[in-house]
Amino acid sequence: MAENIVTLPGLIDPHVHFRTPGSGHKENWITGARAAIAGGFTTVIDMPNNDPQAIGRAALAEKRKIIDEQLRQTGIPLRRYFYLGATADNSNEFKKTRDEIVGVKLFMGASTGNLLVDRLADQEKIFQRAAKLDLLVAVHAEDENEIQKQKNIITNPTVADHSKIRSREAAVKAVTQAIELAKKYGTRLYICHVSTAEELEIIKQAKKQGVKIYAEATPHHLFLNESAYEKLGTLAQMNPPLRSPTDCAALWQGIGDGTIDTIGSDHAPHTLEEKSELYPASPSGVPGIETTLPLLLTAHRAGKITLEKIIELTRGNPQKIFNLPKNNDQIIVDINMEKEVKNANLKTKCGWSPFAGWKLVGWPIAVIINNKTFKM
Repeated sequence: MAENIVTLPGLIDPHVHFRTPGSGHKENWITGARAAIAGGFTTVIDMPNNDPQAIGRAALAEKRKIIDEQLRQTGIPLRRYFYLGATADNSNEFKKTRDEIVGVKLFMGASTGNLLVDRLADQEKIFQRAAKLDLLVAVHAEDENEIQKQKNIITNPTVADHSKIRSREAAVKAVTQAIELAKKYGTRLYICHVSTAEELEIIKQAKKQGVKIYAEATPHHLFLNESAYEKLGTLAQMNPPLRSPTDCAALWQGIGDGTIDTIGSDHAPHTLEEKSELYPASPSGVPGIETTLPLLLTAHRAGKITLEKIIELTRGNPQKIFNLPKNNDQIIVDINMEKEVKNANLKTKCGWSPFAGWKLVGWPIAVIINNKTFKM
């Protein structure tokens, strides 16, 4: 095999929003599965903020039924796993769904959808019940009170104010609180999309203290910063928001020292029509599952990350953290292939990327999933 052709294990994306049920105009599991394998991912973990929300066994079963039919139509045997959404009063559903989910998703701050648990007493109940069942709690760590405080301060906001409204203080406060609850109850804690240097330092110290905590970084927080608002406008709007170049550097340092455990794309598509709404009516979220690996491979070419670390972050660690069964999925990658990200070539239904126009080096050319080969 040519030196530029390498074989990697099929990747795991621990954080996707494939929008089914309820928002199939943005994405579904037909287009989502095609986007996943185009990006080298053979396994995904889907979030619960759907319509209806995946907050109980019945809703979860109906969601799975719809998804499995869509996957049957594609002929792509994408491996799929799910979170149960946490609410203030559904902890009795944790035990009922324990064998059907990888964990419980807790929104400490409001994001897409209306899954929000911002009262400490309710959060405590979730952490306590999850610990008793040995269920992982994955947290969207932004403090709702801090967000609302900034909203009241900033009048007539533009998208450039998004990073101020959803401030670094909101992230730090929520991460600190989540860690305290994890300590108190012995809960396994997964911090989604870490975005600030302060969060990383808090997480690093918690790990040293023996807290069962894992941290996820996203490609958009690694490769973009607040300056992107000027060029991309609302296409650079996501929760948590983009931060400073110093925070980007801290995330890379966190990858190097092991504070960051996984890379999750937080693939959260919206249509261009929706994103063209004036802020703050514009929705937060960007697609990313197709560009995650090429971005990381481009960083590898630049000497920022090893292939071994990429595999650890996108396969080995997610498999361990979420207790996923082993498989023999593989991806064939041309690590020298240079290709421009073009919206017209994307498989995601929303049809755009914040990285459009970027020339990335290193792309999957074939995926072997469940012994079935798909060529790109």
